[in-house]
Amino acid sequence: MHRLLITAMALLLGLAPGASAAQPETPEWFPTQLAHIGNSNQVIVVTASKWSATEGTLRAFERSASGKWVQVLDATHAQLGYGGLVKADERQQGTGKTPTGTFAIDTAFGRLPDPGTALPYTKFDRNDAWTYNPKQPATYNLFQDAAVRWEGYGNYVERLWQYGEQYNYVAVLDFNLPKGEVTVGPNGIRRTSPPADTRRGGGIFLHVSNGGKTAGCIAIAQSRMAQIMKWLDPEQRPVIVIGTLATIDQM
Repeated sequence: MHRLLITAMALLLGLAPGASAAQPETPEWFPTQLAHIGNSNQVIVVTASKWSATEGTLRAFERSASGKWVQVLDATHAQLGYGGLVKADERQQGTGKTPTGTFAIDTAFGRLPDPGTALPYTKFDRNDAWTYNPKQPATYNLFQDAAVRWEGYGNYVERLWQYGEQYNYVAVLDFNLPKGEVTVGPNGIRRTSPPADTRRGGGIFLHVSNGGKTAGCIAIAQSRMAQIMKWLDPEQRPVIVIGTLATIDQM
């Protein structure tokens, strides 16, 4: 009788008698599948359906003390660059493409007061900017708080205040950031040597969405962004991994 009951249940489940239920496959975006997260304990994963996609899905995970990965932010809609995705080392300035790969998140800033993040956070004012003029490599891809007009920079400077609610909360991705020592001149302008690569663009952030495509950043709803800001902890070595569903495990 017991054997007959097991057989009947197996048939109801669509299994051959004696077979066991197949274990669900681990999604390609789950942290255990990702190749380059190293010893990070906080991982944000952004996936898109294809390279030309301008929208995607963002999830966040944390590694517990036991080593188990726990999803701390459910799948949420993300806006991507108007040019789709591109491999990080192939990105060019002005293309509107979101770089793929794995990037550290070490600093943050915003129009609003610190929401309670453990990251170093700067509440910017009307003077503050992000510069990326290729003809001025020493200031390329740097946050600036000097009270200057940035004459000659044209469209190669983001006057942060003008971006409104999009920059209420911003996490900075370590994409093409300069690795040299940053010095501050007598006029307050930050410079670095050696500079970032002036061909690849800069100012790649995770920030608040205004509902439209970005110029290469990742943008999500402010409520979700606030959650992430409060969660991010530099001691947990946070990273963000960006890629298509077909390539995310290689990023």
